[in-house]
Formats: sequence, structure tokens, C-alpha cells
Amino acid sequence: MVALSVDGVADAANMVDLVGAEYPVLADSDTQVAREYGVFDLLGDGVAAPAVFIVDPGGEVVSWYIGQNIADRPSADDIIAGLEQIVS
Repeated sequence: MVALSVDGVADAANMVDLVGAEYPVLADSDTQVAREYGVFDLLGDGVAAPAVFIVDPGGEVVSWYIGQNIADRPSADDIIAGLEQIVS
């Protein structure tokens, strides 16, 4: 698991401490990845919409959730259901 932030490297590193993440938070400060996944500025706020993409070992996106507002996040059950697609 990895998180991606459109903030700079220092802010992405600070996010790890802020939320107590036990996974890497990587910087996408040029927004290239967010744009390629189609989530940059969807909400008209100049940042990436909250989103979760589950990618199988072959690199195929098998499940995704794109938030409709800044607080719209998938539930743990939704994420687990997406992960189960990889192992089933």
C-alpha cells in the first residue's frame, strides 16, 4: 500500500507523521500521476480528488473509488472487497 500526495516531498513526509501512516506517502508535486489517473482538479480545488486505486500484480487497475467531495472516502469494507478481486 502506498499513498500519493500532490504536495511537495517535505509535506508528503510530514503527512506520514500527521496521520500515523504505516505505509509510504509519496509526492506527486508535478501532478503527473494524479492527471494520468484522471483525479486531478476534479472538484475544482486544484488538488487531486480523494481516490483509491487497487492495482493487481500485473499493473492492471482492478478496482477504484473516486470521492465526490474532499471528505468522501471509501470504507475499509470497500477497500477489502477490491483487494479480494486480486486474490480470488
